[in-house]
Amino acid sequence: MNPLSAERLEKIHAYWRAANYLAAAQFYLQENPLLREPLRPEHLKPRIRGHWGSAPGLNLIYVHLNRLIQDTHARLLILAGPGHCASAILANVYLEGTYSEFFPEMPRNTEGLTRFCRQFSSPGGVPSHVSAMTPGSIHEGGELGYSLLHAFGAVFDCPDLIAAAVVSDG
Repeated sequence: MNPLSAERLEKIHAYWRAANYLAAAQFYLQENPLLREPLRPEHLKPRIRGHWGSAPGLNLIYVHLNRLIQDTHARLLILAGPGHCASAILANVYLEGTYSEFFPEMPRNTEGLTRFCRQFSSPGGVPSHVSAMTPGSIHEGGELGYSLLHAFGAVFDCPDLIAAAVVSDG
């Protein structure tokens, strides 16, 4: 692969920052996700469920795996094993537009983003771990070792597939 241009590196970094922000916003915000007004207590969720630790690393892996796909047309599968890491994976599938394709009630606008953040780890919403409700998911997150098993099985079935299994948790 060729070295990254300054422009492309800045775009990758901007995407990573946006994914990190959306991952954090899902934990904390139930209103005002774009911070268009000063943050007030009523904008915050009453309780936090899950943990942030895995999100920045998963977002970094996700953005660079996307770069690998763009540059080489690689067939790739990411397996997110860490529990409570769904905020990172969901942030990426929301940013790329896939989430809104599966859930049209979550459009990529302020109203959709508010609903997107509000639903995370909330009653009637989506779990804090990767689940069947996560577009593209093939396994339940929170099972660190199982992601390795799924990765091995995937590449045994498709030898030209790259399976990136993340097993660390924070």
